[in-house]
Amino acid sequence: MSPTLLWFRRDLRLHDLPALSAVGDAEVLACYVLDPRLEASSGPRRLQFLGDSLREIDAALGGRLLITRGRPTDVIPAICRSIGATAVHISADFSPFGVRRDRAVAAALEPLGAELVATGSPYLVSPGRVTKDDGSPYKVFTPFFRRWREVGWRAPAKSDPAAHAWIDPAGLSDLPSRTDAPDPAVALDLPAGERAARERWAEFLADGVDGYAEERNRPDRPGTSRMSAHLKFGTIHPRTMAADLDIRSEGGSAYLRELAFRDFYAAVLHQWPDSAWRNWNRDFDDIAVDTDDRARERFEAWKRGRTGFPIVDAGMRQLAGSGFMHNRVRMIVASFLVKDLHLPWQWGARWFLDQLVDGDIASNQHGWQWCAGTGTDAAPYFRVFNPTAQGEKFDPSGDYVRRWVPELAGVADVHRLKAGRPPGYPEPIVDHAAERTEALRRYGLIGRER
Repeated sequence: MSPTLLWFRRDLRLHDLPALSAVGDAEVLACYVLDPRLEASSGPRRLQFLGDSLREIDAALGGRLLITRGRPTDVIPAICRSIGATAVHISADFSPFGVRRDRAVAAALEPLGAELVATGSPYLVSPGRVTKDDGSPYKVFTPFFRRWREVGWRAPAKSDPAAHAWIDPAGLSDLPSRTDAPDPAVALDLPAGERAARERWAEFLADGVDGYAEERNRPDRPGTSRMSAHLKFGTIHPRTMAADLDIRSEGGSAYLRELAFRDFYAAVLHQWPDSAWRNWNRDFDDIAVDTDDRARERFEAWKRGRTGFPIVDAGMRQLAGSGFMHNRVRMIVASFLVKDLHLPWQWGARWFLDQLVDGDIASNQHGWQWCAGTGTDAAPYFRVFNPTAQGEKFDPSGDYVRRWVPELAGVADVHRLKAGRPPGYPEPIVDHAAERTEALRRYGLIGRER
């Protein structure tokens, strides 16, 4: 039997890995290809998470993970030629970039008589499987969710790395050059890798899931699972997680719904790949946005957490300081950028992807479009978050703001600052009430001038 190649991408684990189960009895060479295009679009924390996860896999395989750098269309066929592989096993990638890359790699393998074999995906239910009765895709989450549960998903795969014979790349002379896993030497607020994913998930099941339905909206409390980066990199499969959830409980049901949202946004992006950077609802292409020098200045203030709105500034500083931002706060800062500053949602989405360890193209872009009112299940355009009211509601004690905005550490009323602003903390860069009115005016003009 010919050797086979296991190409890791967004599935950086060895358990519940369908692509590994599909390998069969063949000898296996495990590899990861550092694509310069993806390296260039990843911030240092995301590269650190990637590198730490790869180092764990390499250690688990006794140093036999081949990490190399280059375009997969060149590297993967070269590895196949070196070991005589006729199959390259992968987990399917449904992102626009991943689809284009895999088509190109499959075409490059054909002259070698080798095949790209996709088994499983990063989702509970892969994009394209949840459709209406007529086969068309869903555009609204709630009916998607009902059908998604009807379609269902398989049990975790029983992949066992100890059951396979792993090829040591050190013993092969004509492979592409090996390189080290990325190591930007930046600190992560949560550890990476499959072991850390399983430990964190066990902690959440023991201490967090029961209160998740209520606590998940409170950035001042540890009410979320913090599993988003692990899902992004596939250090755990969502099937592993779903199998542990008691969906009869309020917390378990609420968490399963969030996993469904992840699948929904992946399905939307797969069906409408242009929505990665363009409005899903093209009616909003005519909305006026600001892009002049003054807009750039405001964008920089937003990125640095210097807007003068405490909850917004806390969120942006959490992002800069940790590579993470609480989901409720993501909505608040996104609404502020789009509807208070009147900036293109794409500016904010690009900054998030640069900074977030869990930066996922489907969830990130369509979360932004929800806030901008331009996507599926979009918030009505007239919904404009009041950052002060949002802060008071979801960070009532002000602990979240004080943690991330040290200028306000000794202030009691951190959201309204009725007693004045301490030295060093800026005045608001806009008048929220006035900008809300302006946002509604701009949205109200859509379609009238056609």
